[in-house]
Amino acid sequence: MEEVSCYLEKGEERTRVCLSARHIGEDLAVYIYNENAHLGAVAVSQFDHLTGRVSTSVITLLGHKDDAVAQQAAYLIAKHTRRPVCVIAGIHVDNITQDEIAEILRNANSVVEEFISSQTSN
Repeated sequence: MEEVSCYLEKGEERTRVCLSARHIGEDLAVYIYNENAHLGAVAVSQFDHLTGRVSTSVITLLGHKDDAVAQQAAYLIAKHTRRPVCVIAGIHVDNITQDEIAEILRNANSVVEEFISSQTSN
């Protein structure tokens, strides 16, 4: 397996989100996390070259809500790169506020968009 092919981060302190990715052959493994990284949810997406559609499957660990980040990221990355992708998301913040949740989601979306741009420009 290749070393990390991409590392991005967005935000500060409690709302900082990191993305790292590795190529596994032609496929992608993407990790979205913060300083309290863990396995919260796993999403796998595959682009169907015949229909132009993306199929996504998600597994969420008990008590976690990381599926929202994992599912959207996997879907978007597969749609734009046309490669199979596995996203593992694990973002935890104690006593999180609604504003922090919104900021984390914005930061997660930002790093995913930046990652997609870096992959589709190659």
